[in-house]
Amino acid sequence: MRALFAIDEAHCVSQWGHDFRPEYVQLSILHQHFSTIPRIALTATADGPTQRDIITHLGLENAKVFIAGFDRPNIRYRVVQKDKARDQLLTFLKAEHRGDTGIVYCLSRKKVDEIAAWLTRQGWSALPYHAGLDKDIRKKHQMRFLREDGLIIVATIAFGMGIDKPNVRFVAHLDLPKSMEAYYQETGRAGRDGLPANAWMAYGLQDVVKLRNLLDESEANEQHKRIVRHKLESMLGYCEMTACRRQALLAYFGEHLSNPCGNCDTCLEPVATWDATDVAQKALSCIYRTGQRFGVHYLIDVLLGKSNERIEKFKHDRVSTFGIGQELNNKQWQSIFRQLIARGFATVDVEGYGGLQLTEKARPLLRGEQAIELRKDILTQKKTDKKYSRSSRLEFEGHDKMLWEALRRKRMELALEQTVPPYAIFHDSTLEEMVQKKPHTNEEFARLSGVGTHKLERYAHIFIDVLDDHALQYGDVSTG
Repeated sequence: MRALFAIDEAHCVSQWGHDFRPEYVQLSILHQHFSTIPRIALTATADGPTQRDIITHLGLENAKVFIAGFDRPNIRYRVVQKDKARDQLLTFLKAEHRGDTGIVYCLSRKKVDEIAAWLTRQGWSALPYHAGLDKDIRKKHQMRFLREDGLIIVATIAFGMGIDKPNVRFVAHLDLPKSMEAYYQETGRAGRDGLPANAWMAYGLQDVVKLRNLLDESEANEQHKRIVRHKLESMLGYCEMTACRRQALLAYFGEHLSNPCGNCDTCLEPVATWDATDVAQKALSCIYRTGQRFGVHYLIDVLLGKSNERIEKFKHDRVSTFGIGQELNNKQWQSIFRQLIARGFATVDVEGYGGLQLTEKARPLLRGEQAIELRKDILTQKKTDKKYSRSSRLEFEGHDKMLWEALRRKRMELALEQTVPPYAIFHDSTLEEMVQKKPHTNEEFARLSGVGTHKLERYAHIFIDVLDDHALQYGDVSTG
């Protein structure tokens, strides 16, 4: 007797999703032939349109939607401009991840093989993984990755589905992911034990060219191509962020983080910016003057004063924004539009024809009531410094270090009992606060960050017992 149908990786049913698979659409038969059996659709990466598509295609009307938090505070997000990417990867690994388990993602199978072989020659334990390898070899490499520590898997996106290794310390991208969903899913394979982990990416314009060429040459219909282009633009905007990357990543999935995270590159080392108020006003005005229905390339042609048949047809060579942007070149304008989209001043009508539209956020900027700083060209990454040390954790000494270890042991004990990752009990930052503040009552415990009503009721007495035992043995004097 069937009690429930569970559909995992449900985003694959949606053309809006980052990994559309036509065969998933056939799962609609579950609704048609087994309408009385409950169904549940599960995914870790679905934005609003994808969620709505899942409900429609799987016949889940009137479904209850449960959304857990997307934030992974122990992961440090970093993006560097590509400049000899192999050397950059090697510098990153030597500085921060000697002997660590990690994943390196590449776009092509050929590059996977080359990078895995190159890392091996450099003295690292590295194995390739992609769909072109023999099935037995793939299985062997996957099992080694799950069982061994200190192993690096170099892979295409074929690697990762169903992989749950807690102590992956880094995920590195040597090529730009196709979407924010793919990026979130792939980087989310790091740090599942709740300890500090790195999501590192080397990004270059050539990545954009490759992905666009792959898209243009694909046999997908035009609507699907527009959706994929929009997702790629969002990914590019993320790479060029001047604000907190974590805030941008969470906002993409509809989640609000009130304060900058303090654990991404743009928080730890703010990027150089420039007052782009004037050019932003020109860009937004051009969107408005041309009717909010044209794409970036067309708008740039108008700003640069390029007269062609299409522009003349719509009489946009007569609008006030025609030719007012000649102080910048095509690439600079592309960067500006991408950043304006990423910052929420404009949006892409992907369900229509990819035209840009203004948002309410654009009004004060257009009226001169608000200034805007945009990112300058990203410079080559500096040598790793203290800001990018192996751990963002506080370093305790003496009795505080003993308390820290006791709290971590208790957390691990609970995590193993409940078969959940340690961070699902409490994040490191909450344990750090316990060491610093040493709460001994429920009221004091409730004031710790990351402690809500549920965790207070379930865990407070357990961790207070650890704190009380430590206080009886060593006292409450902090030595760290």
